[in-house]
Amino acid sequence: MHRVTHVETKHGYTLAVTFDDGTYGEVSLADRLFGPMFEPLKDPAFFARARVDEFGAVCWPNDADLAPDALYRKITAN
Repeated sequence: MHRVTHVETKHGYTLAVTFDDGTYGEVSLADRLFGPMFEPLKDPAFFARARVDEFGAVCWPNDADLAPDALYRKITAN
């Protein structure tokens, strides 16, 4: 399982993600911010509060999170 070691938010609801094996990539979440957990992330200031939790997942203060393996697959699929 890959773990995120660093996350940075960018314009347009994009995450710049670095993994424990050095893999780096960017993922846009612009079309995925719906539902009770992800709707608050439409606020750019709230989206910018993304961080990496102790399990290597990207998360936000409202407990929304993104599985590191899913992010890794998305980044390395191209």
